[in-house]
Amino acid sequence: MRALDFSQPYASQRAPVCADNLVATSQPLAAEAGIHALRRGGNAVDAALAAAITLTVVEPCSNGVGSDAFAILWDGTELHGLNASGKSPADLNRERFGRHARMPHYGWDAVTVPGAVSAWAMLSERFGRLQFEELFEAGIHYARDGFPVGPITAKRWQEAERLYAGFPDWRAHFLPAPSAGERFRRPDLATTLERIAASHGEAFYHGELADAMHDASRKAGGALRRSDLESHESKWVTPLSAPYRNVALHEIPPNGQGLAALIALAILNRFEAPALDSVDAVHLQVEAMKIAIRAAFAHIADRGHMRHPPESLLQEEHIDRAAQHIDLLRASNEPATLIPSSDTVYLTTADASGMMVSFIQSNYKGFGSGIVVPGTGIALQNRGAGFTLERGHPNQVGPNKRPFHTIIPGFVTEASEPRLSFGVMGGHMQHQGHVQMVTRIFDYRQNPQAASDAPRWHVFPDFTLGLEAGMDARLVEGLEARGHSVRAGLDSELFGGAQLILHTKDCNMGASDHRKEGIAVGY
Repeated sequence: MRALDFSQPYASQRAPVCADNLVATSQPLAAEAGIHALRRGGNAVDAALAAAITLTVVEPCSNGVGSDAFAILWDGTELHGLNASGKSPADLNRERFGRHARMPHYGWDAVTVPGAVSAWAMLSERFGRLQFEELFEAGIHYARDGFPVGPITAKRWQEAERLYAGFPDWRAHFLPAPSAGERFRRPDLATTLERIAASHGEAFYHGELADAMHDASRKAGGALRRSDLESHESKWVTPLSAPYRNVALHEIPPNGQGLAALIALAILNRFEAPALDSVDAVHLQVEAMKIAIRAAFAHIADRGHMRHPPESLLQEEHIDRAAQHIDLLRASNEPATLIPSSDTVYLTTADASGMMVSFIQSNYKGFGSGIVVPGTGIALQNRGAGFTLERGHPNQVGPNKRPFHTIIPGFVTEASEPRLSFGVMGGHMQHQGHVQMVTRIFDYRQNPQAASDAPRWHVFPDFTLGLEAGMDARLVEGLEARGHSVRAGLDSELFGGAQLILHTKDCNMGASDHRKEGIAVGY
């Protein structure tokens, strides 16, 4: 790997953290839990799980026990993928939504089976060193004895109070909303975590916690049943990959949107990289991303329901044709169609043995569906909002079906060796963030903290272009001159939050996004 640029040219001025053992998360208490797992003899998987479990307590505005999860990990020899997203209830069908114009984002009809707990159990059993119960110690401590709430978490918590006003169980568990630095306790969740730890997750899918979710759903007229929880199955999967320059990006196959990042980079691989942060560079990246986003909206669904295999969207002839539609001097209002012959926490860990973990779990929107199961502290995700009501679409809502997912862990290899474990939180920003991190590090040799600190662009679902505050005014003017519909100077909250670990010849190098309250820490 060529030498990195260690200048820090952007507003943040954070430095990359170099160590043999590293944890990078969006919340410092969770990062410390991961480091503690490493220091007591655990590996990168143990560190990732200890951090992930702690995050369900200390960052509830982004994830929880009722979340889904995905992971990509390098075990020291090869790459493994895990899809721990849950399916829709067996009784959830299109007819249930009558004349709704779109899927609801809140309430029981937005709930799918949570998969995160199964991810913890499967990863621990196959790759962990520590006992499963040990991974829960920090999370249980903070839930029972309290934790000081971080400033960004407190802000989002307070903003959520109005949004979830109609959900009494949510209000009973999460209100009054704490201020930054205020200690908050979640004793119901502490007991739930103890039950999950003692049963290796069985209580969640087959025991008293499954009964509690079943009873709450039936009482409220929801579709979720114990049988849906009992039939949940997470899957080991082979990551999809695409070459880019001298490296390869790996993503979890659909139902996640990682395929869109692969499509965009495959298109960009047809062009030479323009100068860093130039109008040419941002224009080219945005145009490639538009094509990838359009393909994602048209094709990505539960893999068994897709009209075309995901691999077919990456075939050379289709990528070549899409690349030829890009005008290097003019923005497209209608991106090329790629047709084959069809709120979140992210963390990453690495250890001195060579193991690296890329892990993500999420409620989807904020605190999720608004459903909190009484007496448990389980806040259920609203991932069912990822379905569409469009009849005939491969992602149309239906029973026993995984919805389109925005959360995606990323991983880069070079010459079949691990190079970068990374992710960028933030819904529709995630695949776009993957493209921006990969190009900055592997085209422009930026160190991972500088790549994270740089102002970002964001292609909205209507293909207008958002630019983060801090973008050079000449860049904004140049993009407008090429026909982009630009919204400039936007707040950083839109642009997600990155966590990265770059593996070099001599060490692991971590970075944590200044847009979040987290840290990269190691030893």
